[in-house]
Amino acid sequence: MTFDQYAAAVPFYDLWHEDGHVPEVREKLPPLVRGDVLEIGAGTGLITELIAAATEGEIFALEPSLGMRSVLLSRLAGRPDLLGRVTVLPYGALDVDLDEPVDMVVMIAVLYAIEDRAKLWETLARQLVPGGRLVFNYTERPMPTPSEPARMAAYQVGRHTYEIWGRTHAVEGERVSASFTYRIRHGDAVISEDVVESVTYRPSAATLRAELTAAGFAPDEAPEGLQAWRLAK
Repeated sequence: MTFDQYAAAVPFYDLWHEDGHVPEVREKLPPLVRGDVLEIGAGTGLITELIAAATEGEIFALEPSLGMRSVLLSRLAGRPDLLGRVTVLPYGALDVDLDEPVDMVVMIAVLYAIEDRAKLWETLARQLVPGGRLVFNYTERPMPTPSEPARMAAYQVGRHTYEIWGRTHAVEGERVSASFTYRIRHGDAVISEDVVESVTYRPSAATLRAELTAAGFAPDEAPEGLQAWRLAK
């Protein structure tokens, strides 16, 4: 069995993301969506449903985490209208190889997780038709600094409180090592707790521009918080 590093986060995922970037993406992404779409890092399917509402094309929802993918498939099971045009792919972003190229690649809340971006851009370019569009969310922010654990969010679900704690351990160039604690409380008692070690990579806007240009992409218009690039060749 393959180790699923995201399994501990699954019960917290929709609570956290609906309270974070998803409402903004839900507002800004649909006007950019066209044709057949490859979604990188579909998670539990929050953005997959959004894409499906914005296009009548075929959707390839790529998600390597078994836990996340299970929720995504359960979500699709309640949507018979989507079962015929959403294919769930159990791959990582660097491993995808579609049968035919698509019109668009969407990548939400995934960029920071990938170290080998040169291979990422090369891989995604191969999945696009000439002139196809790559869209991802990105906002340039100051790098974090090492910190003590801090509660990032808490959600009440019935009699239980779902808490997410985070701590930055070290920052070396783009590389940020951190840990996240996913804790469920019943009153003052902790009934579940998982700690997940995390490494992310945070490029500057200038670095992204140079990488994408070198990979054959040209900048396109997008609302604040999203980046859009067209495959120029």
